[in-house]
Amino acid sequence: MMAQQAVRGTQDLLPHTYRQHLHMMEVIQRVADNYGYEPMATPFIEQRSVFVRTLGDGSDVVMKEMYHVVGGSASQEDEHRDMLALRPEGTAAVMRAFINHGQHLSLPVKWFYRGAMFRYERPQKGRWRQFHQAGVEALGSASPDMDVEVMACAWDVLRALDVGDVGVTLEVNTLGDDESKQRWRDALYAYFSRYEKELSPLSQQRLRRNPLRILDSKEKQDEKFKAEAPLVRAYLSPESQRFFHHVCEGLTHLGIPYRHHESLVRGLDYYRHTAFEIVTDHVGSHNALLAGGRYDGLAETLGGKKTPGIGWACGIERLALLSKTMYKKAPSVAVIASHEDYGREALALACFLRGHGVKVDYGFKPQLRKGLQRADKMSCCAACLLGEEEMKGRDVIVRNLRDGAQERVARDQLVTYLRATYPSSVWRGARTRTMS
Repeated sequence: MMAQQAVRGTQDLLPHTYRQHLHMMEVIQRVADNYGYEPMATPFIEQRSVFVRTLGDGSDVVMKEMYHVVGGSASQEDEHRDMLALRPEGTAAVMRAFINHGQHLSLPVKWFYRGAMFRYERPQKGRWRQFHQAGVEALGSASPDMDVEVMACAWDVLRALDVGDVGVTLEVNTLGDDESKQRWRDALYAYFSRYEKELSPLSQQRLRRNPLRILDSKEKQDEKFKAEAPLVRAYLSPESQRFFHHVCEGLTHLGIPYRHHESLVRGLDYYRHTAFEIVTDHVGSHNALLAGGRYDGLAETLGGKKTPGIGWACGIERLALLSKTMYKKAPSVAVIASHEDYGREALALACFLRGHGVKVDYGFKPQLRKGLQRADKMSCCAACLLGEEEMKGRDVIVRNLRDGAQERVARDQLVTYLRATYPSSVWRGARTRTMS
């Protein structure tokens, strides 16, 4: 019988990789916490309408990439089970939660989230059908200074992950306010309509649904038309111009380098004003490491009160290709019994040490040589050895696995000895436990 395989486009995160992902997410969350973002989480599964209404029923995500949840036994409690979807992105779900829980009463709200997202697309380098994102959403402020702070947070995240020396660039543009964006959209429709039959099939579909999305096209046959497309600056209202100017001045004032990329768009319907990406040329054709923008029209789309907002999200798998901040496994103390008859006593010793906050590896290897081999493989800094003499005398041999030196230590003094001799990284939160 053929062994079962993981679903295409998914991956098993084994300990080393998973710890690295957790480490990166903790770094991102630490930076977000410095900016005042509170952690929260939304369910993996949402009403399909949350994404259809916000992303647009003609968007690639809804039409091609969203996983719909179908099946299950019919019941009165779950009569809408066929109208559910696995979340393809975080912003709409966060806004839904914000509306549901009345957070408009305590504005501004600043939330951080992280977790798995799901999109059906062709797997490639740094892109998976189940992937992980971290992001921030700042809700309730229409100030351009909020845009600056959100981008400063994003910039500090990449600095904390040590990816700043791999050709990283912050690209910024404006989509204008509602009226400006609509005028630009009308101009793009009129322009691209003249070349409709020469556009790629995907861009022909996008023309009527949302011509802004053509500017995102990666098809070669669209390049020459994109190059001559109308730019948003010709359609910006005076207020939109002032808003964007304030954002750019703010970035300069904070010393954050950026490039004004006039063709940068966020193609989803709810985006307004600021759009930005942090890009690199080191991860293939899809070069964005982090992307975001202002979405002042999102809350009303989901049935809430008008609430301005701005945020960003980054993909953990893609950042992992570049990040130089690596998870370093904390050293632990091994407990090794020289004979299987001493195994229960060794286990009791291991649990005793753990109860006092020591990180302990007990490998159930009732043989000194095998136990030491495992301790070396697990990068332990010391080993507590239990042999015949130690069983009689209520003490242990503590061997330093760095230099081979060893010392006999009474068990009632073992915690004090380890605390004084070995690095603080082997110590965790202690619980009360006594040694019988």
